[in-house]
Amino acid sequence: MKTLARVLTAAVVSLALLGQTATAGTLEKIKSAGIIRIAVDLSVPPWAFKDEDLNPTGSEVETAKLLAADLGVKMEIVGTNSANRIPFLMSHRADAVLSALSITDERKKLIAFSLPYSGATSYVAAPKSMQIKTFADLSGKRIAVTRGTTNDADVTAAAPRDAEIVRFEDEATTMTAVVSNQLDLVAQVPTLVDLINKKNPAKELELKLPLRTAPMGVGMRKEDTDLKEWVDSWVKKNIANGKLQAIFKKFQGADLPQEVIAASQ
Repeated sequence: MKTLARVLTAAVVSLALLGQTATAGTLEKIKSAGIIRIAVDLSVPPWAFKDEDLNPTGSEVETAKLLAADLGVKMEIVGTNSANRIPFLMSHRADAVLSALSITDERKKLIAFSLPYSGATSYVAAPKSMQIKTFADLSGKRIAVTRGTTNDADVTAAAPRDAEIVRFEDEATTMTAVVSNQLDLVAQVPTLVDLINKKNPAKELELKLPLRTAPMGVGMRKEDTDLKEWVDSWVKKNIANGKLQAIFKKFQGADLPQEVIAASQ
């Protein structure tokens, strides 16, 4: 009888532990593992890139480091690009996405977003000599965009039907296509337009048509409500203490948009 009692007790304990494991939230699992896997596209300077020593850096990388440090865990970067940021998250290859991911209604159908921690205004850029004042002036033009981005969606919606939207798989390839004179027009944020001009000064790109000011959030799976609650609190704290603004200005050379600060409260 005593043996049977011990067996039953052990079974109850095992079931209890199994139940705890099954119900443990993502936040608890991350803390237990001591590491958070963050999907980052390292081809988008100054947001995220590799320095001359091949070390990841940029405003997104530094923000991810701050998040991991405040959570008390190590950070593992999961390399991604614009097209597979969300698939990597949904397939559990990453715990979160911190990769210049704009908050949109379409993406909200698939994933949860934190409060905004960053943001940028995108434009259609073209050579200074090219007369483009309205979207109608894009008629017959070829415009480079990065597939799956808000720039892709906005230009596709606004450009005339006879404009050709040329899509590339990541920001680096998009910029290379413009730098190498494959295309003259591109939908991009000002920091990347500046980078194109630095690599090929003869392009003389200038900002022609504003697309949108897009707030960016940490992407998470909808069921990971514990993680979202923690990240939202983290964003509020680090906007209030100015750390997120400092990271943004260090790499972007501009102040964090007021729309982002207001939306993070």
